[in-house]
Amino acid sequence: MTYRELWQFLTCRYPEQEAKAVARYLLEVGYGLSMADILGGAAERLPSDEMEENQQRLLNGEPVQYVVGKAEFGERLFQVTPSVLIPRPETLELTEWEVSERPSTKTRHQERILDIGTGSGCIAVTLALKHPDAYVEAWDISEKALEIARQNAQSLQAEVCFRQVDVLGTLPQKEAVWTTIISNPPYICRKEAAAMEPHVLDHEPHQALFVPDEDPLLFYRIIAQYGRQSLVDGGWLYFEINPDHHQQLTEMLDEMGYFCIETRKDQFGKLRFARARKG
Repeated sequence: MTYRELWQFLTCRYPEQEAKAVARYLLEVGYGLSMADILGGAAERLPSDEMEENQQRLLNGEPVQYVVGKAEFGERLFQVTPSVLIPRPETLELTEWEVSERPSTKTRHQERILDIGTGSGCIAVTLALKHPDAYVEAWDISEKALEIARQNAQSLQAEVCFRQVDVLGTLPQKEAVWTTIISNPPYICRKEAAAMEPHVLDHEPHQALFVPDEDPLLFYRIIAQYGRQSLVDGGWLYFEINPDHHQQLTEMLDEMGYFCIETRKDQFGKLRFARARKG
């Protein structure tokens, strides 16, 4: 199967440019081929049965990251399965915001970073590698997700402590121990599902995506309440957020006594991030 045959086959599901991008991702990330290799016909020498299976999975709408089992996050590749969300470029922006503000947000305490809802571990692993002197811990309710996160930490040589925690249940220690709590929690309301892309809705874990329509700030409220008790004075919250609820979120954080509250837009111009400091 040639590269051209592959992307042309996929145009029955994707627009041409997207079909080309999906085909390149499969060949470059899944098989380690360069574009020069691809144009030189290397794709034709790949196992035909395997390529036909990949082709059919892509045609069925399965995200190419799940097909190859890897997702790009900055300069690193993270293992992914349908047990975890595919890391997004917006989430990378969140980690970059935290990293860029490290000098101004450091407290007198040793850095202790908590990632809540870690999924593939992309946030926790990235921050552990960026802050090698910090203690980094990551929580998730899913043991399958934690297995993937642990494998990513090991393969990328990041020191992260992973724990299975349900933030809607009983949370661990409440004394002031964290200098930073960062989270990309479920924030899509169920009523928004109709407008979502089928490859997301049909394949990615709903537990990591959706929040009840009647309580869109559910996870933010619980995490912020936990932060009031477990963040050191001057510690920071960083959130990826639903743009539709940014005003309610900032008002809630203000009412809880947080200050230095700020929201930021992502690369697509949507208010996607928020941070706040414990007084």
